Amino acid sequence: MPDARPRIDYLATGGTIASVPGAAPGVAPTLTAAEIARSVDGIDRIADLRTHQFLQGPSAAIGVSDLLRMRDELAERVADGARGFVLTQGTDTIEETAFVLDLLWAGEAPIVVTGAMRNPSVPGTDGPANILAAVQVAASEQARGLGVLVVLNDEIHAARFVRKMHTSRPSTFASPAVGPIGWVSEGRPVVAVRPLGRPRLAVPTGADVPPVALVRLGLGDDGRLLSALVELGFRGAVIEAFGGGHVAPVMVPLLQRLATEMPVVLASRTGSGEVLSETYRFTGSEIELLAMGLIRAGMLDGLKARLLLTLCLAAGCSRAQIVEEFRVVGMRSAQTA
Repeated sequence: MPDARPRIDYLATGGTIASVPGAAPGVAPTLTAAEIARSVDGIDRIADLRTHQFLQGPSAAIGVSDLLRMRDELAERVADGARGFVLTQGTDTIEETAFVLDLLWAGEAPIVVTGAMRNPSVPGTDGPANILAAVQVAASEQARGLGVLVVLNDEIHAARFVRKMHTSRPSTFASPAVGPIGWVSEGRPVVAVRPLGRPRLAVPTGADVPPVALVRLGLGDDGRLLSALVELGFRGAVIEAFGGGHVAPVMVPLLQRLATEMPVVLASRTGSGEVLSETYRFTGSEIELLAMGLIRAGMLDGLKARLLLTLCLAAGCSRAQIVEEFRVVGMRSAQTA
């Protein structure tokens, strides 16, 4: 009799969910995907789970090149019969890796990223529950076509909106712009809101991944770092400006010059809301900066704006194409399912 369970492939990369104590104080990621999967009661009733250890380390060690390889690995697994994917990693960079994969992934098979805030050696570890929920979502027809999702604490978040908001709370992940797009209740995923549109960037495997600077402004910053970016070899820059997209007057000529050397994206350091475009007019205002050639990040925070610009440059986009990508990606929203 044919197996009625959907095939879900589980790829692990390390992180807290895989971290256990060793001889020295502290924990380190040493558990494998197979070992983690065996710790989750009932997972085999949901899916035909195939495990693979893709990487093993902290999430800070993951790079864009790794994610390009991951995209290719997942595409090969779809061709081999996989219906969906669960990826585990450290939570420190989940919002970034999920966003990059969402921009790279063109398939219908859902990719669900999860992890843990409490390692397996402490009471109340959340890893097994998060993996179980992630597999339930990945196996759900509701998740197909949604791209990359982040599932922790029984909440379903879209990669484009999600952010890590606390260093240690199990409820750390939130989507300030729209909230979670769904949840898992009694083992049943519910998708209440579906993100609009799925723009994709065709970045070839092995593409040169250019360095892009992320500069966060603070009170009294005179902008001297901006003058060093070209010499340091950066190919683009994202400026996390004040409020709706404002800088100190002393920075204006520096940014004007920098914008002639590389694409410069204007984001907000607030982390939510949109960069303004036509509200304020003063030296250092968003109207002046955009007129000088800075590119509006829309609703993207600095972390995600930097990654979008990195992928645009890796894909060989022209300046006009970069502006269009930020217009589309930076203004995508969601609709009720």
